[in-house]
Order: sequence, then C-alpha cells, then structure tokens
Amino acid sequence: MTQQRRADALPAQWDPKAVEATLYEEWVSRGYFTADAASDAPAFSIVLPPPNVTGQLHMGHALDHVLMDTIARRKRMQGFEVLWLPGMDHAGIATQTKVEAMLKETEGKDRFDYTREEFVAKVWEWKREYGGRIGGQMRALGDSVDWSRERFTLDEGLSRAVQTIFKELFDRGLIYRANRLVNWSPVLETAVSDIEVVYKDVEGELVSIRYGSLDDAEPHVIVATTRVETMLGDVAVAVHPEDARYSHLVGQRLPHPFIPDRELLVVADEYVDPEFGTGAVKITPAHDPNDYALGLRHGLDMPTIMDASGRIAGTGTQFDGLDRFAARVQVREALAAQGRIVAEKRPYVHSVGHSERSGEPIEPRLSEQWFVKVESLAKMAGDAIREGDTKIHPASLEPRYFDWVDNMYDWTISRQLWWGHRIPVWYGPEGEVVCVGPDEQPPAGYVQDPDVLDTWFSSALWPFSTMGWPDATADLAKFYPTSVLVTGYDILFFWVARMMMFATFAASLPDSPLGATSQGRPQIPFLDVYLHGLLRDEKGRKMSKSLGNGIDPMDWVERYGADALRFTLARGANPGVDLPVGEDAAQSSRNFATKLFNATKFALLNGAEVGELPEVAELTDADRWILDRLEAVRAHVDDCLDRYQFAKAFEALYQFAWGEFCDWYLEIAKVQIPRDAAAAAPEELTCGTNTRLVLGHVLDNLLRLLHPVMPFVTESLWRALTDGESLVVAAWPAARTPREDDAVAARRMADLEKLVTEIRRFRSDQGVKPSQRVPARLDFAAADLAGQEAITRSLVRVTAPDAGFTPSAAIEVRLSQATIVVELDTSGTVDLAAERKRLEKDLAAAQKELDGTAKKLANEAFLSKAPEAVVAKIRKRQQVAREEFERISARLEELGS
Repeated sequence: MTQQRRADALPAQWDPKAVEATLYEEWVSRGYFTADAASDAPAFSIVLPPPNVTGQLHMGHALDHVLMDTIARRKRMQGFEVLWLPGMDHAGIATQTKVEAMLKETEGKDRFDYTREEFVAKVWEWKREYGGRIGGQMRALGDSVDWSRERFTLDEGLSRAVQTIFKELFDRGLIYRANRLVNWSPVLETAVSDIEVVYKDVEGELVSIRYGSLDDAEPHVIVATTRVETMLGDVAVAVHPEDARYSHLVGQRLPHPFIPDRELLVVADEYVDPEFGTGAVKITPAHDPNDYALGLRHGLDMPTIMDASGRIAGTGTQFDGLDRFAARVQVREALAAQGRIVAEKRPYVHSVGHSERSGEPIEPRLSEQWFVKVESLAKMAGDAIREGDTKIHPASLEPRYFDWVDNMYDWTISRQLWWGHRIPVWYGPEGEVVCVGPDEQPPAGYVQDPDVLDTWFSSALWPFSTMGWPDATADLAKFYPTSVLVTGYDILFFWVARMMMFATFAASLPDSPLGATSQGRPQIPFLDVYLHGLLRDEKGRKMSKSLGNGIDPMDWVERYGADALRFTLARGANPGVDLPVGEDAAQSSRNFATKLFNATKFALLNGAEVGELPEVAELTDADRWILDRLEAVRAHVDDCLDRYQFAKAFEALYQFAWGEFCDWYLEIAKVQIPRDAAAAAPEELTCGTNTRLVLGHVLDNLLRLLHPVMPFVTESLWRALTDGESLVVAAWPAARTPREDDAVAARRMADLEKLVTEIRRFRSDQGVKPSQRVPARLDFAAADLAGQEAITRSLVRVTAPDAGFTPSAAIEVRLSQATIVVELDTSGTVDLAAERKRLEKDLAAAQKELDGTAKKLANEAFLSKAPEAVVAKIRKRQQVAREEFERISARLEELGS
C-alpha cells in the first residue's frame, strides 16, 4: 500500500468512539490476550484485584486497571507469555444489601420471608442479571485480560479452595471460635471488617456523669462520655496509677446508678491519660475496643447490653427494649433526675465509625465469632518481605507493612449473612464439632454453622485459587508466583498482607503445588507489590459524594476517549503518591492523541517509510539528533517502567513526542523533503529519502513505546504506517547497538532551537505577523550552523537580504560556538496602533494572572491543604506571568517612544 493510500485510510480527524470498541473486540477474537500455559516463552502474570460484583468502576479502579494493562501490554510486546487474570468478588455484605433492598422494593419482603436457600437463589439471579456491568467497562478501558480464565470468588473451583484452606487451618488450631469484641452493624445484624467502617465527624454530645456519692466528702468520681447509653454496661472506672487525685479510690467499688447488684470497680491502668478531661474513664468492656482490652487485663465482667439490632436488652432496667439512640436520651434524663449530670456540651464534634454499606453508626459489640490465629501466619508474611522474596514499591511503605504484620491481632472471619462461603463446620446433637473438607460429607444428623466467611477470606486466596489450587495445575506451574500486584497503598493491610499470609501458609503445606522459593522458604504470591497513591480532585481533596467532586471514568471515556483517560492517569502515577486529576488533564491528553494522529498523517502524506535506516554519515544533523533522542528516551522509559515509575516514563514520552518530534523534527522534515522532486538536485532527493525513513523509524518506535498506555490510537496509526498485524503482538523497541551519543548533532540542534526560539520571540515582540516574511542577515558559519541555514530561514520565515538591505532592528543570540547578531528589516510590516492594542490586551491578561496567583498564594488555608505539586504549579504560573508583564511593559514603552 502506498503512503498516500495509507494516509487516506485514516479518517479526517481522530474520533475514539469510531474505533475503540471495534478494535478491542478484534483483539479478543484473535486471541491476543489468551495465555498459553504450554508456551516456551518466559511467563509474566498479574491477577486483577477483583472488583465487587455489585459495583461499577470508579476512578481508583480505573487507575489500577490502566497501570496493570500498561504493564501487561509492554511485557507481551517484550516476548513474555502474559496472563492477566480477571475476576470479580462476590462482595458478601454489599451484594446481600442490594438484593435485600431490591426485594423490599419489588416484593415488600425481607430475607427472613424466604428460606436461606430461596434467598441465596434470589442473589444468584441478581448476579446473573446485573453482575456483568464491570466487564463492559473493562472492555471500554481496553483491559487486555484473559477472558477465558475469568473467575468469581463463589465459583466451584474457588469454593473448593476456600473449604480446603479453612480445614487446613482448622486442623492446625489456627481457626477457633470465641466471644470477642467486633465491629457490629445493627442494621445488617452482622460483624463487619475494619475496611467497611467509615469514620465521619458528627455533632454529638459530651456528657459528664458523677459516679459514687453525691456528697463531695464521700467517694465519687466524674467521667465523660459521648454515648451515655453505654453506661448501662459499665463495670469499672479507670484512672492512671500515678494520678494522686484518685489513688485513694483505687480498689474501691461504687454503686451503679441503675443496676443494684452491680458495683463499679476503680482500677489503675496506664491506658488512661491523666491530662485529658477529668483523668477518669468509664469502662464498658463489651462495647468499646479500648475498654475491652483493659477489661481483659483486669479480669472484668463484660455484660452485653444490646441485642443484634442495637436495642437495649438484658440490663433489667426500664431502658430494655429501647433503640440505642432513644436510650441515650432517656438514660441522660434519668441520670439528671438523680443529680448525676455534672456538665453537658452540645454540639460536640467527634469522629464516629459508620457502616459503609448501611450508613448507621457502628456498634462495638461482644459476640461469638470465628477467628484466624494470625501470629505464625503474620510472621511468614513479614519474613517474605524482610528476606526480599517479595519487594514493595516504593520501599518507603515497607515500615507500614511491618507495623501491621508485626502487631496484627487475630482476624474475625465470620459474618452473620446468607450470601457467601458457608463456614464448613458442623455441630452434632451432643455438641460435637466437625470441620468438613471439600471431598468429605458431614455426619448424618449434624447441623452446619449458620455464618459465612468474611469476603476478605476468599480474596486472600485469589493469586493461587484462581489458577486451580489446591490441584497442581498447568497454570500454577507456569504462572505462579505472579509477577506483580498493583493496588492502592490504602489496602496494604486488608488484602496484601492477608494474601501473603495465606499464600505462604498454603505453600508450607506437605506436597503443596505452590512449592518453595529458591532459598527454600514458602513460595510467595507475587514477586513485586506496586502501591500507587489515591486519586484526588485537582484541588487535592479526596473524591466523595458529599463534596460532589467524584469523576466517573466512563464519562471521560465517552467524552475524550479511553486513551486520554489512560494517559492522564498513567502520566500522574508515582509510587505511593496521591494523584490529583481534573478536566484540564483529560483535555490535554485528548489533545496529545490528536497531535499524534496529525503527526502520523503528515508523515504518511510526505512519504514516511519504515525500512532499513541509512548509514549515520548519510544523515543530516537533524536526522542524527532525533534518532539519538529517540534512543535516549527509549532507554529512560525502559528504566522507569522497570521500576514502576509510570509518571516519569510517560512525561518523558509526552515531551519527546510533542516537543522534540512534532514541534521540531516534523517542521525540519518539511524543509528536508523536497516539495518538487522533479526540480530537486540529487543530494536533495537523497536527503528527502533518508528523512522519510527516519520519520517512519521514529514514528514506528514512538507508537510502540506509547502503545501500552494508549493502545487504540497507536494501533490505528501503526497499522496505517506499517501494514503490520497489530501492535499488541509487535516487538517492543530494542536498544540500538552500537550507540554513541552524537555530540556534534546534539549541539547544533540545541543551537538551532535556541536561535529559532529567540528570533521568533523577537519577531513577536516587534509585532511582526507569524506569516510575514522579512529579510534578515546573520552569520551561520560563525556559529557552525552553515548546514542549518535553509532550515532556520524556513522556521522563522526570514529571507536572505538583497544588496540594498537596511536593517531596522537587531538582536544578539549567544550560542555554543559564538554570539551572533541577527539583523532584520521589519520596517513597514507593523501596524503600530494594532500592535499597541494587542499588547495592552496581553498586558491585562498577564496582570489578571498575577493577581489570581497572588491571591491563592496569600491564602494560608489553601497553602496548608493543597499538595506541594499544586502549590509549585501556581508559583510557576506566577513567575511566568511576572516575566510576561515585564516583557510586554517594556515593548509598550518602546512603541510609545
């Protein structure tokens, strides 16, 4: 196909919506993303952190997916057999909540109107109808996942894996049942995990209560609380051991105001801060985590005062049966009637944990739950990082990981739900307890435990259960351990550490198909853990519904194209650093895609070819320079991507593509390629041929380098340029060998760029229209730029002077080899009145920018909250505005004189 026909094959302008969906389905149908466990190619694998089946992708998910796809596509181009394994999480609480709400709305029923089996069947129906939304969004993003291996945490294979590891842990005494304090949701009537608790500042009350005698001369103590109703569960008052104010009370017992047969023991404990409040703290072990820990230390009773729905129960007081919030009011009023309310503060703003799913305040509650004993598991997970089996990127987050695994408390794994992995424990008629494995049957007459497992339990097996564990499969043999895990730093404990625990435990089992590391330690689930930051809005604020600053990634895909979304996110992704994004960045990325499209179309129209490059000696300075720059950028990009420095890699590619290639080399190529081949000299024809080859070579490699992050536009352009099959399976750019920096070409091009920039600026300052050609005299030979004269004159639109040339203006430009004088004749080319008007308008704009940036930088509240990068950007804008103001003012003064 001729280059003209290739150019004609491209549309008039880049329209992402016209090509993205078609290209993606073509890639899938050709099997490009399907991994082959029998391949001889080196393996590279990633498991997708499974999104909830209930949800849709938010911007944080999009960042995850973009970075994983960028890694996977690059590795595929580098010749690896790549498995990027997708799947979804059954999301126990989230899914059950959605289905219960749907049944309430459509049928007016709750789950207890059905049998357990009937309700679970309803959830499966909902999953089949609504659970595929995320898959469509992943396709729209361009995720190169292996759809043939898609998994679900409740599918048959993963259910077998969950039952297997539960029994292995149970049989070794690492899973047990106990009465412990947990986060409790009174609306959902289940324990919830820490990650499902969202803390919010709320306006409440701080009430000070007097315990003991109302006579100041008799033993008494004053405590303060934001939850008055919990005093029904108080069993003690704690003070600091060295607090002299209360030393005489330690060991004494004070009567409970409402429960005659209960006394409050005064205990001494270093947990108490004597400087805070009165220095005395009420202790409710069954309804506060700190009080629970103190209660264990002192052997205190732990009466539970609420039922599963958050109503007061079992206290024997008049408050039984009241909702906890109604009880808060009535208990306070009853205490006031006794004269025990010393002070009340309203509103009192404090942080309260709320259920992420149902929205109500969480109630710490003592209940019987299943736990994993984590001490030995956490040690293996910590050792894997300490010994270097798995590396965390950035390494600065390792201390946070160790802080968690070295101080981990036993993990609550049971949930009082119906949707999820049922706990495989059965109870006999005489209280017998049997844990049943996947290939076993419970004894006749035994009843199964009603609880299900925490969703994080099955997710902790994800890297190896998805590949067929506990069986020894071809996928495990080829692709395990996985190469890298990509996720946000906020999930380091909740998921990453737990995967490390379960994977190393499973690998340590006898005859485990997971094997061991080369040093003989239990095999780890991934070699690298890359932790990116969290998405923020352009002002650095957390995205939230309440602020209304959330961004739907599918909205950006619709408006700007998937490539623009992907490039925006990858270009800002630094390891462990939060990423502010806004509309301007998306528009910039869309413009970049358009720039690539226009540059390729121009190159094709000018005969760009992909073929063997000429010898270096046959190339111009500009040709040699752009090839050297391409190789330097390639090496930099490879180095950055190997270290997960996405922002640095793609910023370098952006600057090279837009600045050096499009703004400079393409403009130079227009001069080097003869417009009229018939009239061109032989050396001009050779130069043009070489330039076309260099153009094609640079574009070919640039599109390859950009393909992992911008797959759609690069695929369309590369096919037009090369007639190749697909960039998905094309080779990643290799290093040029041998390569030596061409210092002469680099120096000349740097001088050329500076000279052209200074002349353009001077022309603008003089008010010469961009299209206006004016005569100019300058000594190219003195600056060792004799070979660049034609290019320079073309780029700055100046002609060679004639015999009667009389300069009207001149500038000096200091270059590497000499300082040269550029003399121009601009007489008669400037409309002074129009130029003055234009400059006055520009001056007003510069002043407005100065005022705006000064106002922001004078705002202390803004400076204290905004990310450093945002503040630095505003300072830079202020500096540019100041320089513009000074330049324009000077030019206006010249015109006035």
